[in-house]
Amino acid sequence: MGSKNKLKRFKENETFKNVVQPNREEITNGTFSLKGKWNDFFGNDNPIVLELGCGKGEYTIGMAQQNKNKNYIGIDIKGARFWRGAKTAIDENISNVAFLRTQIELIDGLFAANEVSEIWITFPDPQIKYKRTKHRLTNEAFLEKYKLILKEDGVVNLKTDSEFMHGYTLGLLHGKGLEVLYANHDVYKNEGSPKEVLEIQTFYEKQYLEKGKPITYIKFRIS
Repeated sequence: MGSKNKLKRFKENETFKNVVQPNREEITNGTFSLKGKWNDFFGNDNPIVLELGCGKGEYTIGMAQQNKNKNYIGIDIKGARFWRGAKTAIDENISNVAFLRTQIELIDGLFAANEVSEIWITFPDPQIKYKRTKHRLTNEAFLEKYKLILKEDGVVNLKTDSEFMHGYTLGLLHGKGLEVLYANHDVYKNEGSPKEVLEIQTFYEKQYLEKGKPITYIKFRIS
């Protein structure tokens, strides 16, 4: 993507009512105004669902279209990417979706305790090298952050093409005695996966499937 195109998208994001772009200081010093008030932002009391590392927002948009009784927030630091999802939501009048430009490690400064009902992590970078463990979105530190903002019965979903990420996460969950609600190492061959797992496919997921790569899925609780 050219730099001019990126700048154009950044400018457009500033005009979109469904895009929130807080600065790091207001998140870390506790002055972010929407923390604990996301239902006010949507104007209803429906459950809040997050997609972490949402990319172009395909999954966020797909889930929002399927479930009008839930509010979806796609989170990514790359605003030029989620511009596509934000614009689609505006063009198609999808009112139960928003996009939040921030770093995921700041998530506990963006949402209050018990504010989030569900988290989706879709095709994250598995960060295979040991020195990159701290960046894996299902490591212990991230799980603790998710626990802080999730409701008591809240769930986390991990969908990935990485067998390493799937195995690492399952091992960590079992080791910590956390509740694994469902695990599947090949969702398109084995029965039982939720419709959100099977019916919504990102651009890259379609490429993985064309190459014959199995798509894995885990649903778990942290409480």
